[in-house]
Amino acid sequence: MSETFAFGLLAFTSLFTLINPLGTMPVFMAMTSELSEKERKRTARKASVVAFFTIIAFALTGQLLFNFFGISVNSFRVVGGVIFFIMGMDMLQARLSQVKIRDNEVKSYVSDISITPLAIPMICGPGAITTVILLMEDASTIPKKLTLFMSVFLIMLLTYVILYSSSKLIKLLGQTGINVMMRIMGLIVMVIAVEFFFSGLKPIILDMFPVK
Repeated sequence: MSETFAFGLLAFTSLFTLINPLGTMPVFMAMTSELSEKERKRTARKASVVAFFTIIAFALTGQLLFNFFGISVNSFRVVGGVIFFIMGMDMLQARLSQVKIRDNEVKSYVSDISITPLAIPMICGPGAITTVILLMEDASTIPKKLTLFMSVFLIMLLTYVILYSSSKLIKLLGQTGINVMMRIMGLIVMVIAVEFFFSGLKPIILDMFPVK
């Protein structure tokens, strides 16, 4: 039991750090600032649910899918880095907050941003996917596998609560405060993007041009 608990603690802390819902919150705030509180709640819920099932799907079949399509985790990191960098550029120029949504487009807008970029790759990114695949391989018993799934569920529940609570911050900060925070977070997201990109690109280059 103690071994299972230790595994669960490792899974929870490592995945929570990589998923980092607090880091996703500024993007969520910016992209939903024009929505009603009800629609923000719906967006947070859908993004968390989509991310949960995506992570579970990769935990169960991730390695098989990567092998079947010939996709490497490093390639996934490179693509994730490019997406993050473009998103960071938009945040740096406060473009995300300038999105105006018509009443008849709210439903489709919520569906779009819930899946991309919020669920994938902001919540369920390359780091989280890679980690959950490795943890699943280390989960040698049924109790460990169930503990891993429970850890993912708890993290997604916390993610939903954190994103939904950002509604209060939106009211507190106002549009100017959101723009300032978004520009600061844009710089951080771009730095993360560069780290993701080169951490994936370096092994690919070394494979292409091995050092003798």
